[in-house]
Amino acid sequence: MTERSTRALEEATSARFVVADMDCASCAQKIQRHLLKVEGVLTAEVSPIARTLSVDLDPGRTTAEEVREEVGRLGYVARPFDEAGATADVPGTWRSPPAQIAYASLGLFSFAMLLRALGLAPVVLTLPFRTLLLPDLLLLASALVGGWNFFPKGARAARSLALDMNFLMTVAIIGAVAVGELPEAAAIAFLFAIAELLESYSADRARASVEALMDLAPDSARVERDGVEVAIPAEEVVTGDVILLRPGERVPADGTVEEGVSAVDQSPITGESVPVDKGPGDDVFSGTINRGGFLRIRATKPAADSALARIVRLVEQAGADKSPTEAFIERFARYYTPAVTLAAVLLMTVPPIVFGAPFDIWFVRALTLLVIACPCALVISTPVAVVSGVTAAARNGVLIKGGRYLEAMGDIDVVALDKTGTLTIGHPRVVAVLPSGNLSEEEVLAHAAAIEAHSEHPIARAIVDAARDRGARWDGWTVTDFAAEVGSGARARVDGVEYVIGKLSEFVSAGRYSGQPADFAAGGRTVVGLASQGEVLAWFALADEPREAATTAVAGLRRAGIRRMVMLTGDNQETAEAVGRSVGVDEVRADLLPEGKVDAIRALEAEYGAVAMVGDGVNDGPALAVATVGIAMGAAGSDTALETADIALMGDDLTRLPYLYELSHQSRNVIRQNITLAIVVKAILALGVPLGMVSLVTAVVLGDLGVSLGVTLNALRLARVEA
Repeated sequence: MTERSTRALEEATSARFVVADMDCASCAQKIQRHLLKVEGVLTAEVSPIARTLSVDLDPGRTTAEEVREEVGRLGYVARPFDEAGATADVPGTWRSPPAQIAYASLGLFSFAMLLRALGLAPVVLTLPFRTLLLPDLLLLASALVGGWNFFPKGARAARSLALDMNFLMTVAIIGAVAVGELPEAAAIAFLFAIAELLESYSADRARASVEALMDLAPDSARVERDGVEVAIPAEEVVTGDVILLRPGERVPADGTVEEGVSAVDQSPITGESVPVDKGPGDDVFSGTINRGGFLRIRATKPAADSALARIVRLVEQAGADKSPTEAFIERFARYYTPAVTLAAVLLMTVPPIVFGAPFDIWFVRALTLLVIACPCALVISTPVAVVSGVTAAARNGVLIKGGRYLEAMGDIDVVALDKTGTLTIGHPRVVAVLPSGNLSEEEVLAHAAAIEAHSEHPIARAIVDAARDRGARWDGWTVTDFAAEVGSGARARVDGVEYVIGKLSEFVSAGRYSGQPADFAAGGRTVVGLASQGEVLAWFALADEPREAATTAVAGLRRAGIRRMVMLTGDNQETAEAVGRSVGVDEVRADLLPEGKVDAIRALEAEYGAVAMVGDGVNDGPALAVATVGIAMGAAGSDTALETADIALMGDDLTRLPYLYELSHQSRNVIRQNITLAIVVKAILALGVPLGMVSLVTAVVLGDLGVSLGVTLNALRLARVEA
């Protein structure tokens, strides 16, 4: 980018529009390509899912109103984006104006054919070259009414010398009328209109998934302001607001629980099937549902920046992001359509001129080839599958940034996984307690927790949590003279008796206490002790344990076909190997700094091919960036993860990895099936045209309507891939 263009972008103004009739990928591409040629338009982003257009403009060279006019020249209507209801007034596919036109065309056609079948064909008009019967006029009306969906766009395409589907269908209908093939002209009009509606319907299905996500956010929120509970629109929640949430209500904005304990259903965001217990200090996400008690929540972000809002925006953008196959098909269609059009011209002229064949017969065959040349079904074969796959993943707690990553995941041979926070829970837990005196486990935990409750160290928090989980009580005990000892632990008096807790290696080496059991530190455990008056009372073994789902996820990936799984960690080799053995990875690479993980990813790619890196999206950022596909864990609460990763697992559920891999493979299969179906059907029909074996109606029914319906239904199967 030049210095001038960079400066222009910095000074640019942004505008966003709703284009209600931009209901397919080809429409979006046409608008984007045109606007990027307009002087003063610096960027143009389109989303056929959301039917939105976003542009960056050089204010000195063009305006938003001029952009609207340019869109209008292409036959579309752009209106300013309304945050409150961008698509609320966009009718469904089968109730839209194009659908009403198609129904009218079909009605006229059906009535005309019924009259023909009954032999009711009175003369209505006698012309020098033809006598028009009532069924003929009805068929002509059917062709003109049905063609009104694309005649204006076809005329504009002709003026700009763009051989798009609207131009091809316009020529086919006018040509059929000109040679007296009125039933074929009418059939082409309404059948092609229905094919267009099917394409729009496939986009509607994806759009409905996005709108279903948007509907997860409540319309209103109850907040406490100046000590008074008030109800406000959810979009007016701002950072710092105190949200009051009763059972059954949805969280209106991301926040932190200040008061109350409840089970929160996070499935709309993370895909978790079981509600998660939330209490003071825990984060909650917009769109999740309070299933238990009353919660008092402090909003940490405005509603517009919530996890749910970001998911919706990213899914919309994913629909506009082209996969490699989609980009190839677009390039292919740009050459394919002119080539078949040229073939149609030759088919119309060569036989009559060279061989003296009847012109009207070969003219109709040329029109038939033009209908087959329509690239609509071929062009939608990939995006309809990509959109279906991306939105299905979003409903299952997996956010895929675009079609390229959905496809790329299917090429993965090796999965590299971070240890801490990915394969493991990310913080130490007490895994074993060994009293060495007359005290029970609960008693030694109570004494240790009474001291560690005054510390914020991760080991201290783990001991306190273990004590609470096992029912240990230290209420009413008097703790005095607490002092943290850097590098070893802490000491304090509990009810007047001095206790020491922490890493007692220094005390053991000094001979003040007896040594710990020889095997207690096996497997990379961290061992701390509790001592008093020269006697060790207990040993505690702590470890960052593997997630419950880690072993299941690794096994699932192996069954799915992943060749090798490698754990990358900055932890020591002994601890790393213990975790690696327990979860079942093939290889462990330990003692890695962030740049070491990057080198490891590059080495794996050189040895095995495509590599996916799974990490937390923060300290694993460099490795996520260089991997073929970067996958961030627990992204619902991390802005960094959502922005840097190619794919984000909204929760911490590793079992989504096999689902993601299976979905990617299924998506690639569907894309290949769709492309094969479109090309093979069109090729067979094209070969049959010169032989007179394919009529105009057959070309539309099979070559366009049939293929469009086939690829749409095939793509919708992706919603059934089980998570």
